[in-house]
Amino acid sequence: MEINVSQQQARVPVTIFSITGEIDAESYEQLEAQVQQAMGTGTRHLLLDLTQVPYISSYGIRGISEIFTWLRDQSEGEDDAALSQGLRDGKFKSQHLKLSGTSPQVEKVLKMAGIDMFLEMHRNTKEAVASF
Repeated sequence: MEINVSQQQARVPVTIFSITGEIDAESYEQLEAQVQQAMGTGTRHLLLDLTQVPYISSYGIRGISEIFTWLRDQSEGEDDAALSQGLRDGKFKSQHLKLSGTSPQVEKVLKMAGIDMFLEMHRNTKEAVASF
């Protein structure tokens, strides 16, 4: 897996991780480590561009869930009760982590895992960045 990191300015600064390759047991820790590093330098809004990701395993889903939790833990004004209620109502979407460019296969896996219940999935990077 290869990760190209870039920045774009929306309403807030957005760090974009353009990922090439599979996110699986062999690579998810690399993704987590790079996100931790980016967060250490101030990243608070992250877009995972999955355009070049042909496959994501349960390890990749775990990694994305961890990233969601880390970013959420650093944000102010979001509490566990609001998150739980929003998930039950189907109205909660993360303001700090979003996905773009998922292939039909990857999108199917993410939806089966319930990732779409709390993360927005956009068709392309431009659309996703504009949503921040």
